[in-house]
Amino acid sequence: MKKTMIIGLLLFAGWMLTAPVSAQEAQPAEAQPTTTEQSTSESAEATDAQTNLAEEAPDRLWDAASTAYINGDYAKAVKAYEQLVARELSSAKLYYNLANAYFKEEQLSRSILFYRRALRLDPGNADARYNLSVAEARTKDNIERIPEFFLTEWFRSIRRTMGCTGWSILSLIALACGLGLGLLYLLSQRLTLRKTGFYGSLAAAVVFVLTTGFAMGERHTMLDRSEAVVMSSSAAIKSAPDRSATDLFILHEGTTVRITDELDRWCEVTIADGKKGWVERSKIETI
Repeated sequence: MKKTMIIGLLLFAGWMLTAPVSAQEAQPAEAQPTTTEQSTSESAEATDAQTNLAEEAPDRLWDAASTAYINGDYAKAVKAYEQLVARELSSAKLYYNLANAYFKEEQLSRSILFYRRALRLDPGNADARYNLSVAEARTKDNIERIPEFFLTEWFRSIRRTMGCTGWSILSLIALACGLGLGLLYLLSQRLTLRKTGFYGSLAAAVVFVLTTGFAMGERHTMLDRSEAVVMSSSAAIKSAPDRSATDLFILHEGTTVRITDELDRWCEVTIADGKKGWVERSKIETI
């Protein structure tokens, strides 16, 4: 009897000792998923924060560049704006501000380059056009342009008042008006309305053709990569694509040229007065 009681007490004690150990071992196993979920959540939040940081970085760069420019730290402004350009971001305002910063830093060639890039995107920007004229007046080369037919120059000056998008919108409006006036001519019974519809549709057709031509011209200018700016302090224009060739004339930084041919590391360029020759590609940069 005593042995039976002793054995029973031993078994009960063993069970009591075993139960708390099992409970303690079970608790971390239940808590483990919670810790993993928290870690995953924190990791996701960190990733989102990094993503937001990357998205906000251009805004911070823009603000930093603008602040530096206002404070007169033009070198810092140039660096920040160039980082935006390096990210393949582009706008007329970005190029215009960068050109202004380069002009303040007395880097004439780069200021002219970015003024021209700004005008490609926004040809109606009067400030950029005026600043470009001021910068080009400081270049060493005084090149007389070949005179153009006055109507060509007049149409070009009109075309430059707006960009490709603006002229495209106007052409669509003219097309819609022309179609509406054409319907008025076809469906109206009154002679006065028919005359209005007829002559109005003709006028709308003329406006549509002109605005479409202007839009196409501005698009061609925007996509054209044949113009370049001399970036080095001086560049020898050769008679052939060879360093040992004869020097025809010398161009200096900031002068705009038109590329007419390319061969390896050389470009054939033409200047405003019609002269042409070969220059090393490293001496110029495409607008």
